[in-house]
Amino acid sequence: MNDGKRLNTRASGVIAAAVMLSRVLGLVREVLFNAIFGTKAMGLFLIAFRLPNLLRDLFAEGALSTAFITVFSKKIEQEGPGAAWAVASKMLTLVAVFMSGLSLLGVVFAEPLVHLLAPGFDAADAAFTILLTRIMYPFILLVSLAAMVMGALNSRQIFTAPALASSFFNIGSIVGGVVFGWIINPEFGRESLIGLALGTLVGGFLQFAIQLPSLHKAGFRFRPDFHWNDSGITQILTIMLPSVIAASAVQINVLVNSRFASYAGAEAVTWLNSAFRLMQLPIGVFGVAVATITLPVVSRIAAEADTSRFGPTLGRALRLAVFLTLPSAVGLWFLAAPVISLIYQHGHFVENDTRQTALALQFYAAGLVAYSCIKVLSPAFYAIDKKWTPMTVSFGAVGLNLILNYLFMFRLDLGHKGLALSTSICAILNFAALYILMRPAARTLETRRLAGTFIRCTFAATALATVCKISLDHTPSLLPGDHLAMQSVRLFITIGLASAAYLLICLVLRVEETMAAINIINRKLRRR
Repeated sequence: MNDGKRLNTRASGVIAAAVMLSRVLGLVREVLFNAIFGTKAMGLFLIAFRLPNLLRDLFAEGALSTAFITVFSKKIEQEGPGAAWAVASKMLTLVAVFMSGLSLLGVVFAEPLVHLLAPGFDAADAAFTILLTRIMYPFILLVSLAAMVMGALNSRQIFTAPALASSFFNIGSIVGGVVFGWIINPEFGRESLIGLALGTLVGGFLQFAIQLPSLHKAGFRFRPDFHWNDSGITQILTIMLPSVIAASAVQINVLVNSRFASYAGAEAVTWLNSAFRLMQLPIGVFGVAVATITLPVVSRIAAEADTSRFGPTLGRALRLAVFLTLPSAVGLWFLAAPVISLIYQHGHFVENDTRQTALALQFYAAGLVAYSCIKVLSPAFYAIDKKWTPMTVSFGAVGLNLILNYLFMFRLDLGHKGLALSTSICAILNFAALYILMRPAARTLETRRLAGTFIRCTFAATALATVCKISLDHTPSLLPGDHLAMQSVRLFITIGLASAAYLLICLVLRVEETMAAINIINRKLRRR
């Protein structure tokens, strides 16, 4: 079978490692900034960044990336690399022009946008948030260009540089944020948040620039091309229109959550963001990695006359996502408090912040498997030209999230944790609807095998949960001490024992994905 038409499991390991690095650096950034500024000040920064970051998810890493990979892969398959690179030049020119205009509009209309997003802020907090928003809006231009390059490289089966790009965003935002922040205010008062906004732009530029050498090596030579009346561009834009909503339903729900959270104070915005950041670790490491290697493959299969391998390939990707993310969800539920205490509770991030963030993380974790499977399943609809289906489902999810947010926040008085629960419920129902609607088109998603994998992994996750509970109850007395080193030792022992229990039960129950992972490791060890 052509290597471009099967899942590159070796590449998934590279992507997972690179995404893990990015997520770890993202955590370092948030821990550092939370400790320096505290949850209230960071809440203002997060609201300011929320709007350009949402546009990144809508246009760049969501709709644009999905649409471009789909069309670019088919162009390579049907017309060859030359035609695909020509479309890339046209699209890159269009993205540069459109996103520049969008950035300018964001700067001009920052004030009403911030008032819409955070109606609970007082006048002083709102004014400062508006300033930060105006500084960061050009970020969407930089990250959109980075997404275009990433899509082109992934379609050519080049995964390392794109996967590392987000790590350079984190490095640039950390270094640039600290340096600019110190220059503006050496005591790191609230004004130095302006430095963090400038550091975000530095990080966005690095995320784009670091991929350019690989793109040049792949054979791309950019020439500005304003001839946008092209069938490839039309296909990309046609796919993007519904994908703008469909590919980022979870992020739209997070945006809605931010509006509701502002009524509980800027601290609640930070609690939710810190919890969601931790949940994004397994989503990014596992869900995004599986989705990244799956989309180009299913796009090429869909372009063939014989599409019989489309459904089984997608089914295999879903089983892999379940196997990897189910133990993460259970582990985050049981270990939320010690994990957040170890990672975040420093400086101005105090014990109450840990407690409130842990509650949010537990309710976010309930939807973790669904989040990851949506990452795999939703883009596949565009490969088979059923672009309106995810959009329709996402409309329902966003509407349901609004209703649940109001119910949980103002009627049941669940506070910010109710917003996390609402997001998880919507994600679960979103995935269920997408799966049901994909089955007729895919002919088979091997549902029995997926159900079998889920059931067996659930038994294994029960063992993981038991180990976590026993360890949490007994390791503090066996290894007493509240200092950072001892907390780390207790947590790592718990995670190690729980992971071993999960893998052991998976092996006993003959979970297919466990054996595949072991075979890959064995082959690598033999080579060495």
